[in-house]
Amino acid sequence: AYGALTWGQFFIYQGFNEQAGWMHTSSGVDNIDEFLETIVQKDGKVFYKYGAEEREATVKKITIPYKTANGMATKEFTTWRTHHGPIVREQDGKWVAVSLMEQPLKALQQSYGRTKTKNIAEYKQVMELHTNSSNDTLYADADGNIAYFHSNFVPKRNPKLDWTKPVDGSVPANDWQGVHAVDDSPSVENPPNGWVYNTNDWPFMAAGKNSKKQSDFPAYFDTAGENPRGAHAIRVLDGKKDFSIDALIAAGFDTAQPEFDVQIPLLLKAWDQAPASNPLKAKLAEPIEALKAWDRRWAVDSVPQSLAIFWGEELWSKSTDAARKAGISVYQQMRAKATPQQRLEALAAAVDKLTADFGKWQTPWGEINRFQRISPEIVHPYTDDKPSTPVGFASARWGSLASFGARSYNGSKRIYGSSGNSFV
Repeated sequence: AYGALTWGQFFIYQGFNEQAGWMHTSSGVDNIDEFLETIVQKDGKVFYKYGAEEREATVKKITIPYKTANGMATKEFTTWRTHHGPIVREQDGKWVAVSLMEQPLKALQQSYGRTKTKNIAEYKQVMELHTNSSNDTLYADADGNIAYFHSNFVPKRNPKLDWTKPVDGSVPANDWQGVHAVDDSPSVENPPNGWVYNTNDWPFMAAGKNSKKQSDFPAYFDTAGENPRGAHAIRVLDGKKDFSIDALIAAGFDTAQPEFDVQIPLLLKAWDQAPASNPLKAKLAEPIEALKAWDRRWAVDSVPQSLAIFWGEELWSKSTDAARKAGISVYQQMRAKATPQQRLEALAAAVDKLTADFGKWQTPWGEINRFQRISPEIVHPYTDDKPSTPVGFASARWGSLASFGARSYNGSKRIYGSSGNSFV
């Protein structure tokens, strides 16, 4: 087993015993909500409107100790909460209460109890505690059962409301109505295709065409949507009947990056349509030819891989704010909203950065993307001056199943991986 810190307490994230095993992934479920409270203050007390009532808010003093140059000191805070939860901020004159899972003891029981389960029925029985709030689950057991379980803390709410925004707390009908049963979720057990997957994406392709339908569930069951890694998962799993352990591992290290199958043609089109008078036309001619001939697969000796990653990251950073304002994903912004000129400018910036950092833009990916471990320190002193190892696979952002989260440290030119996720 290994664990993580989740919800501010330890959490057994993945593990197996002789009969059963599981892996958790990050869920896109919407199960933390905000309620706008209409506050009335009288007689030195705080009340909030709820239907025809005015309920008194719960007041609690919290004392926080902290260190100073002269020793320990304390500061006292006054906190309020309604039946929806603690007050956390104010918006347009309303106090905002946050509702979320507040069951730390049950969460510990569920986290530990699943390690003792021996079959799918016992695993689902432990899920009846409904305290795995932020994770989906991939499950398998020695009886041959497999399953994808969607987040099992999902409050029942009015599906006509947009729960990604604060709702009116003075309306009783807006309250949570308990939680959905385990079998109410878009989970999948023993699908006929023989596999389940999740890449921190939506549940509606967990078993390919044998998945549950999005239209059958309230919108709050998922806000993550699709991602390129999910498209890649379907590509390597669909229709396969003869996986060995080695073949499954090989699938997990498949070198394709499906998002570049979408993005690179848009870039090539932008260059083709740019007039000869555009100064970027000539500057980008050679890089465009390299990308045109590329198979869109990662490799340590690939120059187009370097170009594509630096270009993609530049375009991503330029698209993020616009996507947030439009309420769409950055992928949607890049695919449908980025202008031809923005695509070309992002490639020009990538060429300039590669040239400035490595002397030429024709730099193989393995010269840039590295693994380094030269110290036992937790905060690792990454440096270009010490030995490191080239790594072929890249960020999951572009669809790589084998994920390597790398970035620059301490002003380094190379990028060093310090996180990542296995797919298998």
